[in-house]
Amino acid sequence: MFLAMLALIIRAVHLQIFDIDFLQKQARSRHISKVKISAYRGQIKDKNGESLAVSAPVESIWVNPQYCSFSKKEEKKETRASKKIKADCARLDRATKRKVAQILGIANKKVERAFNANSKRKFVYLKRRVTPGIANKIKTLNLPGVGFIREFKRFYPTGEVTSHLLGFTNIDDRGQEGLELMYDSQLNGVAGSKLVIRDGKRRVIEEQNIESIKEPEAGQDIELSIDQRLQYLAYRELKAGVSRHKAKSASLVILEAKTGNILAVVNQPAFNPNTRRHLTIERYKNRAITDVFEPGSTMKPLVAAAALDGGFIKRRQLYSTKDYKIGRNWVRDGHRYGILSLSNVLKKSSNVAASKIALSMPADYFWRFYHDLGFGVSAAVGFPGEASGVLPEYDGWSKFEQATLSFGYRLSMSVLQLARSYTALADDGILHSVSLLKREKDEYAVRVLSAKTARTVRKMIEKVVHKDGTAYQARIDGYRVAGKTGTVKKASKGGYGSEYLSVFVGMAPASDPELVIAVLVDTPQAGQYYGGQVAAPIFSKVMAGALRVLNIAPDEEKTMNVLLKK
Repeated sequence: MFLAMLALIIRAVHLQIFDIDFLQKQARSRHISKVKISAYRGQIKDKNGESLAVSAPVESIWVNPQYCSFSKKEEKKETRASKKIKADCARLDRATKRKVAQILGIANKKVERAFNANSKRKFVYLKRRVTPGIANKIKTLNLPGVGFIREFKRFYPTGEVTSHLLGFTNIDDRGQEGLELMYDSQLNGVAGSKLVIRDGKRRVIEEQNIESIKEPEAGQDIELSIDQRLQYLAYRELKAGVSRHKAKSASLVILEAKTGNILAVVNQPAFNPNTRRHLTIERYKNRAITDVFEPGSTMKPLVAAAALDGGFIKRRQLYSTKDYKIGRNWVRDGHRYGILSLSNVLKKSSNVAASKIALSMPADYFWRFYHDLGFGVSAAVGFPGEASGVLPEYDGWSKFEQATLSFGYRLSMSVLQLARSYTALADDGILHSVSLLKREKDEYAVRVLSAKTARTVRKMIEKVVHKDGTAYQARIDGYRVAGKTGTVKKASKGGYGSEYLSVFVGMAPASDPELVIAVLVDTPQAGQYYGGQVAAPIFSKVMAGALRVLNIAPDEEKTMNVLLKK
């Protein structure tokens, strides 16, 4: 007995003195665990500081299924702690589980599985990211084995209005689409961590003395060039236009003419990023930036500008619009226009005259001009899935192929690229880069036309909006407007089908443009399909509203005279 006691004393001394570090480390590994502290994701704001995407604190509810499981030894051994656990577990009947399912809005089977004591798992999410109100209802039930984790949920105050632009995050608050994906590394914060003490059932038993290892670091805020007021205006009018013309989809872009800043990007149909059930990529992709189309007659002012600037045509030159044969192919106009001046070629949108202008230029010069305008290359805004479009190489062009490029076939671009190309006409020959981030000046602007040529063509396409032009419905009371329509047959297998794209791109005030707006309506099915009938009225309403919102003064001569008299 003495030897046994001596052995126990020696063993105790060994454990308490010599093995103390090892044993304490083992104890900590079993009862002290590291818990992640979620970091706040940065906000996305518009140019005026209005929040477009914010993160709200929420809680995720989890369950330890083994909390209510007991070994045979634990069943026999009754302690005060085990009695309490058994009493708590006895309250977890079917009625209580059904109540949990009802509060959380989940299936009863999911709750039953989560509380299955025979499970081999020790951690199961009951529901992620619930509101504090719902979490508090669950807390009042005091359920055994249930824990709560503080997280953040992304919320989009503007809903559908900015859905295609902002995109959305996943359940872990990481960007999946749009700007949320594009700027995920900046927006996403750095999670912190802390130590908690748990019992054998993995329950936190001491929180008042938690040791903080690392404080979470909030993500950076992103300030966009987008103006929320113009974004809503464009969304509203585009949605009304799609409904009125029973169109499949539509896109619209607003640019600042002298900086290239993107003030609004909208698409229809839209989606609500706050509730994303049953969404497909066709619904949430940003068509204005990621999809391409053949731009049609919106290319004609650019072709005229290229030929004028290169000295291949004269400003007062006249053109016969009689059916024009190029090789084995014919180019025809929809109406008989007779002899037209260059200004009236753009006003009436003559394909025949545009073809002759295109063929007056060498193929390499023509291609280079289109390339310099940004066609066939990305606009480099950095948006996920951004389109580059197609501009075929000039080697091997036939004359007919070169002619078709003048009225917008055989090349493709996004609505953003189209709007960008018109900044060259709006800002006296200077082509601007485009940006989704707020900036005061465009450091990457390049001159692609002389100021004289840009002003000349801009003056010509003002007539497109006159009463006998193709876009009378694009006019705005009090303002001079310059722009161009496009009505394009949609490509299909084996050629072109019976569906149309309706396009309009324009600028105002035309005397010194501040804004450029491009509108595309895909497959209008209510009878009208010409760009001047479908896209131009949408342009007019959006541009008129934007000019008022931004307090841009009228420049129409009659209106200015009235204002001066006042």
